[in-house]
Amino acid sequence: MTDTAEHPPITVTFLGTGTSSGVPMICCDCEVCTSTDTKDTRLRSSILVQSATTTFIIDTTPDFRYQMLRIDNKKLDAVLFTHPHKDHVAGLDDIRAYNYFQKKPMNIFANALTQETLFREFQYAFADKKYPGIPQIHLHTIDDMPFAIGDINITPIKVWHLKMPVLGFRMGDFTYITDANKIDDAEKEKILGSKVLVVNALRNDKHISHFTLTEAVSLAEELQIPTVYFTHISHQLGLHQNVNALLPPNMQLAYDGLTIKIG
Repeated sequence: MTDTAEHPPITVTFLGTGTSSGVPMICCDCEVCTSTDTKDTRLRSSILVQSATTTFIIDTTPDFRYQMLRIDNKKLDAVLFTHPHKDHVAGLDDIRAYNYFQKKPMNIFANALTQETLFREFQYAFADKKYPGIPQIHLHTIDDMPFAIGDINITPIKVWHLKMPVLGFRMGDFTYITDANKIDDAEKEKILGSKVLVVNALRNDKHISHFTLTEAVSLAEELQIPTVYFTHISHQLGLHQNVNALLPPNMQLAYDGLTIKIG
């Protein structure tokens, strides 16, 4: 991919790296769910992206409120959504705190498919007659065309979550993809040249709509990405320390609280 746009240095913080049930999973006594290693505790998958002037989050999980409290985040310019599944949108109501303290609506970037779910799940936020204290939203429609949030230029990448189109995003040398099990060749072209790739790797056994760890490793090797992090991880994948020890040197499992700098 040839990218002539200017890209500021960014910092990416992994707010959550778990699958839809989180880790530990309710009622589970497996070795991962009972692990005392903090890297085996995973909230639902989301990242915070920051430049010197712009801060936004990708997806508002059911853990959104706690994720923001955990890192003591006081500034949020926008929310960018990948797709409409519950584990990626359920926390949207808690942007109300940012509305109150920043005294302005939150910029929400989502495609038409995701907007349908937002309108249904958070109908009160879009009603003509708005009750005091509801989320204040400034909605931006995105598709496959590049756009910007503040000074950060973003290229959408369409991936497949079984039959559902999901948006991954490239920001300069950084690409983030979650909830995918197939990427068409034309969309892979958009990833080429990235220095850092984050991609979902649910478990070892085949799954109907997520990459396995082996499939995710193969994708990263095919695209020749220098540094790779895996996210959206299930307790079925295994202990963080054990899995990491088997990965190629340039690849590792992400974990909650991990911060990386690009550029």
